[in-house]
Amino acid sequence: MKHLQGLNPEQQEAVLAIDGPLLVLAGAGAGKTRVIAERIQEIIRRGAEPASILAITFTNKAAGEMRSRIGPGPFVSTFHSLGLTLIKENVKLLGYKRTPSIYDRADSLSEMKRALKAVGAEDLEPRLALAVASRQKGEGVGAAEFAASAVLPRDRDIAKAWLRYEAALREDNAVDFDDLLVKAVELLEQHPEVRTACQQRWRYVHIDEYQDTNAIQATLADLLVGPEKNICAVGDVDQTIYGWRGAQIENILSFERKYTGAKVVLLEQNYRSTKAILSAANELIANNPNRPEKNLHTKNADGQPVAVYAAGDGADEARFVVRKIQSLITDGARPADCAVLYRANFQSRAIEEKLLDAGVPYQVLGTRFFDRKEVKDVLSFVRAALQGSMADLGRVIDTIPGLGKVTKFKILSGQEAALQGKTLERVQNMRTLLAAIAAQAAQLPPSALLRLVITESGIEKNLKEDKFEGGERLENLAELVSLATRYDGLGADGLEKFLEAAALASDQDELKEERNMVRLMTVHAAKGLEFPYVFIIGLEEGLFPYEREGEKDTLEEERRLMYVALTRGQRRVYLSFAMMRTVFGSTDIRSPSMFLEEIKDHLQSEEPESLGKTIYLD
Repeated sequence: MKHLQGLNPEQQEAVLAIDGPLLVLAGAGAGKTRVIAERIQEIIRRGAEPASILAITFTNKAAGEMRSRIGPGPFVSTFHSLGLTLIKENVKLLGYKRTPSIYDRADSLSEMKRALKAVGAEDLEPRLALAVASRQKGEGVGAAEFAASAVLPRDRDIAKAWLRYEAALREDNAVDFDDLLVKAVELLEQHPEVRTACQQRWRYVHIDEYQDTNAIQATLADLLVGPEKNICAVGDVDQTIYGWRGAQIENILSFERKYTGAKVVLLEQNYRSTKAILSAANELIANNPNRPEKNLHTKNADGQPVAVYAAGDGADEARFVVRKIQSLITDGARPADCAVLYRANFQSRAIEEKLLDAGVPYQVLGTRFFDRKEVKDVLSFVRAALQGSMADLGRVIDTIPGLGKVTKFKILSGQEAALQGKTLERVQNMRTLLAAIAAQAAQLPPSALLRLVITESGIEKNLKEDKFEGGERLENLAELVSLATRYDGLGADGLEKFLEAAALASDQDELKEERNMVRLMTVHAAKGLEFPYVFIIGLEEGLFPYEREGEKDTLEEERRLMYVALTRGQRRVYLSFAMMRTVFGSTDIRSPSMFLEEIKDHLQSEEPESLGKTIYLD
């Protein structure tokens, strides 16, 4: 079979097992994306309609890669995009007037803040209340159920605010990010005819990164699986790193109990890293007891041992990283070949400072492109014009000089008729502009519409007058227009699809491969990526492994996170820790991470330029 050439025996076994439940336990760098793609193509080769195949990934980046490998036909989607599709197709059944608008994080926080104030709980942090609600939704618990079981005064206040928050979203014909999953599950559970239609539509279901699913995602997947039980779950227990946001490792551990007779295939051959990197990763993860036995191996070169540098302080650590990156570039590496990974976002500052000093180009992955103020402002003009969302209208009002908080309150609370004078004139001009945008949306391609909004809204003029950040922000808007050109050829659906893509974008979608820059990111953001040279900094007790106040039993997940960090490296991995570090203004003596002790047999000390060997692991 020519099409199976290049696959190892275990990969071939997974590709050919197309009937019934299949669990593929795929180690890091074991070629799982290729296996899923080849399996889908095998199903089509055996006569199935491409449209009968569903593949669910966790990021748009992964979905795009999957589509490029398998071609048109199969439905490839993230969980949230799938949820939106089901909602759009069944708007009336869910009680919405039209396709709901999607609140982003900032919109949700603003609405929760109003809800907390309305129930007399304004002392509560909106982020906390939203986090509690989000965690409960991920576990399949609704606001009313949470309210009924709330015992602590804090939880009762959050429940009241949550109920009010939900009512406000419903009034605005809107959903938040979590609702995309909650409403999809509600639809499938309460409407058997829709569930049956989905199961007939998608006879073969694939779930990537199954170890990262929370309760609501696992339920959604189960509801889509028909009586033939044709589900293929692909994942790696050792890469379960999202427990803090609701991912349940039990979903993958219990797969064989849930789907009786499931076939299990183990992919242990790694195609990414050197033997030296894998040996260190294997030895580290072997310290976790709650995992199926798995040992990565490779036919790649032995490679150099993992390097470790003991820095005097955070600045010394940053100098080492940048010095080593410069050396690698001098030896022929590209800046984009290098990635600096850290456990907490604050750690990037010192590295950024030294990279700037050295003139080395870099990109920080973390602030989503679509979360930037100027980008959100432009998109809010479009959404306010087309969807009438209160959150977007509020953002539009904030961009218009002369319209303050009182005016904004009056407009959003239905008292616009009480406005007078210059204020009324400004509001009427705003309404005229929104009407013009709505009219032009039917005529112009998305990119041209955005250019119109950027100009006519006054945003471009204001940014040109900003001598500090205006130039960079204008560049971001130029990038927004460039992104929109991808949707110009889709006709009447182009704008809607562009707005949906913006709403559903994830952090990793910011990784622009064509930009030749050093990448700085948290280990969580690095999941699914790979780089020739990886620097893992801040390997100190309390920082990595990270200590969260009030949380216990997180060590195994922290070790899995370190395993993920190590296995991002292809050729060489550099580790570092500081003997002293300043955190939140306080300078403390630090202890090396226990993870260094666990892999000490695979470490090679890096020779500092000005110091002797200074590595203490005991």
